[in-house]
Amino acid sequence: MKSLLKWNIIFPVLAWMMYGSGIIESHAVFEMIGGVLLIASVLSAVHHSEVVAHKVGEPYGTIILAVAVTIIEVGIIISLMAAGGNDAAVLARDTVFAASMLIFNGIVGACLLLGGLKYREQFFSSDSTNVALVSLVAIIILTLILPNFTTSINGPVYTEPQLIFISIACLIIYATFLIIQTVRHREYFLTAIQKENQPSVIITKKDVIVSLVLLIVSLTIIVLLAKILSHPIEDNLTKVNLPKSLVGVIIAMIILLPEGIAAIKAANNNKLQTSLNLALGSALASIGLTIPAVALVCSIYHYNLVLGLDKKAIILLGLSVFIVMLSLSKGKTNILYGMVLLVNLLAYIFTIIYP
Repeated sequence: MKSLLKWNIIFPVLAWMMYGSGIIESHAVFEMIGGVLLIASVLSAVHHSEVVAHKVGEPYGTIILAVAVTIIEVGIIISLMAAGGNDAAVLARDTVFAASMLIFNGIVGACLLLGGLKYREQFFSSDSTNVALVSLVAIIILTLILPNFTTSINGPVYTEPQLIFISIACLIIYATFLIIQTVRHREYFLTAIQKENQPSVIITKKDVIVSLVLLIVSLTIIVLLAKILSHPIEDNLTKVNLPKSLVGVIIAMIILLPEGIAAIKAANNNKLQTSLNLALGSALASIGLTIPAVALVCSIYHYNLVLGLDKKAIILLGLSVFIVMLSLSKGKTNILYGMVLLVNLLAYIFTIIYP
């Protein structure tokens, strides 16, 4: 009975009950309560992901969380595209771009800065980051930049054969990365403590199954609440004369909170390798899995899909990837790398407000 009264079970259940009641948008008070339950559900998702990660070990634990969040991300993109509207064609592109900028600059930057402040220098396997970044650069250019330069069709879009090829290419790159991460070169992604196979907390199979189910439950309600709260957020932004495009950034922040909190906690415990596994793996899954999934749905239902970024976005994304590559090239970090990345994040948000 006590296991059913834990906060990490109660809050997601309450969130689901409130969402099912349909009262969230009826009053500002309920919107605030919904926001509190949303944050509590995020913390619950982090807890359950850590339980699963402890049992299955690295790098499988970080893969589970990254893929779970990506599946939910795909679900919300497709549901919003199905609802239609003038902005539906660019929704997948803008969501993936926002998530990528938040991961590169926000999550990685915060981990490097906070870890550096506490430990001065932190160490990790540069082999792991090189593998991830090589895969990321290829997928980013193929999905978000190359569409601007193809000539088979006007505009930053792909023809259907091109979109099929790019989707397959993304899946091949991501699948190969997973093989490297989990089989052929798994040692790249392990911390020194994990390599020594030190004993850890005992977690039963039942605990893992329960936590895996509750992780999915928590992640799902996070996205559903984020979607329903996007309208009040948009209204409040309009009242203070801020652009509606910030709504997408705020929603992406909420969706990435479980990964962000888990990564920062790992860095705070001097496990920067785990933080980078989670951050870069999430970026790969966010682009390498989301674009093919959305492309498939758009092809079936004949939705328009715009992928190419504008010049400003390309510059900001290119700067972020370049700084991350330089920061993670030597296998050790300090606070400067994290500070520069966080400044890049501020520049990204600032140029949304003042384009």
